[in-house]
Amino acid sequence: MPDQPEIAPEPLSPEDEAARRATLPEAAQRALAEADARRAAAQELALPRELGGRKGPEPVRYGDWEKKGIAVDF
Repeated sequence: MPDQPEIAPEPLSPEDEAARRATLPEAAQRALAEADARRAAAQELALPRELGGRKGPEPVRYGDWEKKGIAVDF
């Protein structure tokens, strides 16, 4: 079978999401409720702004470091 790109499903409306969750087992519903509570309680980290840092995207996020035209994977 040829490789076909995966298509992400469209987000469900809140009513459809509630209906889908109602069909799940009780343990799954509890786990989803706990995850929702953790997400609601989570706070963004208040990290200080980097001074003198490199411009552009974060190199660690993209898997390599590049300095003076040389990319080094680690």
